[in-house]
Amino acid sequence: MGLPKLSKLEMRIMNALWERGDLSIREIQEAFPARGRPAYTTIQTTVYRLEQKGAVLRAKKVGNAHIFKPVVSRAAAQRRLIDDLLGFFGGRSQPIMAHLVESGRLTLDDVREAERTLEELASRKDGNV
Repeated sequence: MGLPKLSKLEMRIMNALWERGDLSIREIQEAFPARGRPAYTTIQTTVYRLEQKGAVLRAKKVGNAHIFKPVVSRAAAQRRLIDDLLGFFGGRSQPIMAHLVESGRLTLDDVREAERTLEELASRKDGNV
Protein backbone atom coordinates (compact mmCIF):
# COMPACT_ATOMS: atom_id res chain seq x y z
CA MET A 1 0.00 0.00 0.00
CA GLY A 2 1.33 3.45 -0.91
CA LEU A 3 1.63 6.45 1.31
CA PRO A 4 -1.82 7.80 2.20
CA LYS A 5 -2.92 11.22 1.02
CA LEU A 6 -3.21 13.50 4.08
CA SER A 7 -5.52 16.47 4.57
CA LYS A 8 -4.30 19.77 6.01
CA LEU A 9 -5.59 18.90 9.51
CA GLU A 10 -4.09 15.42 9.27
CA MET A 11 -0.73 16.99 8.38
CA ARG A 12 -1.00 19.35 11.36
CA ILE A 13 -1.65 16.37 13.64
CA MET A 14 1.27 14.49 12.11
CA ASN A 15 3.49 17.54 12.68
CA ALA A 16 2.55 17.50 16.37
CA LEU A 17 3.53 13.83 16.57
CA TRP A 18 6.80 14.32 14.64
CA GLU A 19 7.79 17.30 16.79
CA ARG A 20 6.66 16.09 20.22
CA GLY A 21 6.76 12.30 19.95
CA ASP A 22 4.01 9.88 20.93
CA LEU A 23 0.90 11.69 22.20
CA SER A 24 -2.63 11.14 23.42
CA ILE A 25 -5.52 12.79 21.61
CA ARG A 26 -5.73 15.43 24.37
CA GLU A 27 -2.01 16.15 24.03
CA ILE A 28 -2.35 16.44 20.26
CA GLN A 29 -5.21 18.90 20.71
CA GLU A 30 -3.17 20.93 23.20
CA ALA A 31 -0.31 21.13 20.67
CA PHE A 32 -2.51 23.45 18.59
CA PRO A 33 -2.56 27.18 19.39
CA ALA A 34 -5.42 28.02 21.78
CA ARG A 35 -6.88 30.46 19.27
CA GLY A 36 -8.67 28.42 16.62
CA ARG A 37 -7.87 25.08 18.29
CA PRO A 38 -9.98 22.24 16.84
CA ALA A 39 -12.42 20.54 19.20
CA TYR A 40 -11.31 17.40 20.99
CA THR A 41 -13.82 15.31 19.02
CA THR A 42 -12.52 16.74 15.73
CA ILE A 43 -8.97 15.73 16.65
CA GLN A 44 -10.20 12.33 17.84
CA THR A 45 -12.06 11.63 14.59
CA THR A 46 -9.09 12.77 12.52
CA VAL A 47 -6.61 10.66 14.52
CA TYR A 48 -8.84 7.60 14.05
CA ARG A 49 -8.93 8.38 10.32
CA LEU A 50 -5.12 8.57 10.32
CA GLU A 51 -5.06 5.21 12.09
CA GLN A 52 -7.30 3.69 9.38
CA LYS A 53 -4.99 5.11 6.71
CA GLY A 54 -2.00 3.50 8.40
CA ALA A 55 -0.30 6.81 9.16
CA VAL A 56 -0.43 6.40 12.97
CA LEU A 57 -0.89 3.54 15.38
CA ARG A 58 -1.78 3.09 19.01
CA ALA A 59 1.53 2.62 20.78
CA LYS A 60 0.13 1.98 24.25
CA LYS A 61 -2.64 2.83 26.66
CA VAL A 62 -2.18 4.97 29.76
CA GLY A 63 -5.28 4.87 31.93
CA ASN A 64 -8.14 5.50 29.52
CA ALA A 65 -5.97 7.35 27.01
CA HIS A 66 -4.47 5.74 23.94
CA ILE A 67 -1.05 7.04 22.98
CA PHE A 68 -0.51 7.39 19.23
CA LYS A 69 2.74 7.35 17.32
CA PRO A 70 3.47 8.21 13.70
CA VAL A 71 4.13 5.38 11.28
CA VAL A 72 4.76 7.64 8.30
CA SER A 73 7.93 9.72 8.41
CA ARG A 74 7.91 13.47 7.86
CA ALA A 75 10.20 13.04 4.82
CA ALA A 76 7.85 10.48 3.23
CA ALA A 77 4.82 12.73 3.80
CA GLN A 78 6.68 15.71 2.32
CA ARG A 79 7.67 13.67 -0.74
CA ARG A 80 4.02 12.67 -1.22
CA LEU A 81 2.89 16.32 -1.03
CA ILE A 82 5.55 17.38 -3.51
CA ASP A 83 4.64 14.56 -5.90
CA ASP A 84 0.96 15.59 -5.65
CA LEU A 85 1.90 19.21 -6.36
CA LEU A 86 4.02 18.24 -9.35
CA GLY A 87 1.12 16.13 -10.62
CA PHE A 88 -1.03 19.25 -10.61
CA PHE A 89 1.50 20.81 -13.02
CA GLY A 90 1.69 17.76 -15.25
CA GLY A 91 4.93 16.64 -13.63
CA ARG A 92 6.72 19.86 -14.58
CA SER A 93 8.76 21.54 -11.85
CA GLN A 94 9.47 24.74 -13.80
CA PRO A 95 6.26 26.60 -12.77
CA ILE A 96 6.98 25.81 -9.12
CA MET A 97 10.61 26.87 -9.40
CA ALA A 98 9.61 30.09 -11.17
CA HIS A 99 7.18 30.92 -8.38
CA LEU A 100 9.79 30.22 -5.70
CA VAL A 101 12.29 32.50 -7.45
CA GLU A 102 9.74 35.29 -8.04
CA SER A 103 8.50 35.17 -4.45
CA GLY A 104 12.03 35.28 -3.04
CA ARG A 105 11.68 31.90 -1.34
CA LEU A 106 14.43 30.28 -3.41
CA THR A 107 17.86 31.56 -2.45
CA LEU A 108 21.16 31.29 -4.26
CA ASP A 109 22.28 28.87 -1.54
CA ASP A 110 19.22 26.70 -2.31
CA VAL A 111 20.17 26.68 -6.00
CA ARG A 112 23.77 25.73 -5.19
CA GLU A 113 22.58 22.90 -2.94
CA ALA A 114 20.27 21.68 -5.70
CA GLU A 115 23.19 21.76 -8.17
CA ARG A 116 25.33 19.68 -5.79
CA THR A 117 22.51 17.16 -5.41
CA LEU A 118 21.98 16.96 -9.18
CA GLU A 119 25.71 16.44 -9.76
CA GLU A 120 25.77 13.71 -7.12
CA LEU A 121 22.77 11.95 -8.69
CA ALA A 122 24.32 12.23 -12.16
CA SER A 123 27.59 10.71 -10.97
CA ARG A 124 25.69 7.82 -9.33
CA LYS A 125 23.87 7.15 -12.61
CA ASP A 126 27.19 7.14 -14.45
CA GLY A 127 28.54 4.65 -11.91
CA ASN A 128 31.28 6.95 -10.74
CA VAL A 129 30.40 6.62 -7.05
